[in-house]
Amino acid sequence: MSDIVETITPEQNPALRRLALLATGSTGADIERLVREVRRKTRRQRRSLTWDDLEQALLADHMKLSDDMRWRTAIHEAGHAIAFCDLEVAEVITVSIGVGGMGQVISRQHHHLQQTQNWLMRSIACMLAGRTAELLIFGDAVAGAGGYDNSDLARATEHAVAAETRLGFSSHQPLLYRSAAGSINELSLDRQLAERVNDRLMGAEAMARKLLGKRCDDLNGIAERLKDAGVMTGEEVRALLGASDGSLT
Repeated sequence: MSDIVETITPEQNPALRRLALLATGSTGADIERLVREVRRKTRRQRRSLTWDDLEQALLADHMKLSDDMRWRTAIHEAGHAIAFCDLEVAEVITVSIGVGGMGQVISRQHHHLQQTQNWLMRSIACMLAGRTAELLIFGDAVAGAGGYDNSDLARATEHAVAAETRLGFSSHQPLLYRSAAGSINELSLDRQLAERVNDRLMGAEAMARKLLGKRCDDLNGIAERLKDAGVMTGEEVRALLGASDGSLT
């Protein structure tokens, strides 16, 4: 893409910024392939390559969602983004829907934070905030938050298991360390451990629900914009949250 972009940066060119956002999650090889395909198409049409050509190609690579699913996905991802911002666990970089599956929030962890039990619970709340947002707005949640090893529910459960088995945060045998290998499998064998892990998950979900309950207008507003645009920057999300009076005190 260097012959198109030259020395222009995304900050200097809104069209390039839009392309950069739409390409979030793509590898360098993905982008090279896409540009080659678009260039071949425009050459056959005997015209120059434009920003719009690249944008349309990137949009075509996104998963096509029904209107109902697009709105639900926007609510889900907006819930994650708001939780990251308000609980100050990580800096939101981009929020998108229809990319890499259903949707995603790309964030940068705040490494200056002390990884205390409070930090861990806030992190779990952020993982559960997408599903919690669905429950608040629709009264139910789709299965997308779980079902695979890297899902929201799987990661939240793994963090809660870690708190109880190897991070020293458990009220039961806090000094006893159990290896990460097989910790999740212990849940089916150790009923007491499963109950303590579930209590942590329920506590984190309650934290997310309380936060998002105070941010319902912001949740709908961000989701509405995300539904239409497909992708938002962290700066846009923070600007919308900062402009409202629904922040936690």
